[in-house]
Amino acid sequence: MNIKTKKILELLNKEYPNVKCELNYNTPFQLLVATILSAQTTDKKVNEVTKQLFIDYPTVYNFSKLTIPELEDKIRKIGLYRNKAKNILKTVKMLIEEYNGQVPSKFDDLVSLHGVGRKTANVVLANAFNVPTIAVDTHVFRVSNRIGLANAKDVLQTEKDLQKNIPKKDWIEAHHLFIFHGRNLCIARKPKCEICPINRECKYFNQAE
Repeated sequence: MNIKTKKILELLNKEYPNVKCELNYNTPFQLLVATILSAQTTDKKVNEVTKQLFIDYPTVYNFSKLTIPELEDKIRKIGLYRNKAKNILKTVKMLIEEYNGQVPSKFDDLVSLHGVGRKTANVVLANAFNVPTIAVDTHVFRVSNRIGLANAKDVLQTEKDLQKNIPKKDWIEAHHLFIFHGRNLCIARKPKCEICPINRECKYFNQAE
């Protein structure tokens, strides 16, 4: 890790101590469901919906008793709820039939599930199984490319750039730091560069000066 990267991570760590996944869950299955629901929706909104949902249906086997219209009704507040309900129940069926009711801990198995792409798989691996990954969502993509830790036009190359520039042991924490920074200061429109703790290390800020 070069000096610039080290300094960026240290400063972000100071700004956002003890960062972690903001989705509420108790099991790998609940995290998987919450992450599928979180696509194009805030974690806060997902937590509102899953609070009662996970009390009433805590396990994969409880979910298997739901019909698509029933699940749609319970997640209606969330964007794309019809599609998500369908994908979740297809995934539930696969988990029971192919994985003995357990969420798999391998990337290729996870992305074979309905509604699970690269980002969702990486979130589950990192937070449920502590497997070093960097899940690239809109915040991670924006922040890492603005700072200059990535130089990519798509999420896959961004992930590869970050894996190259950040030590593996720091991948999970870096993912959370970039998310918090993207939500709080390095926002999409009019980033708050003047109060940003890493502005002196940031490619975007230095080019704008």
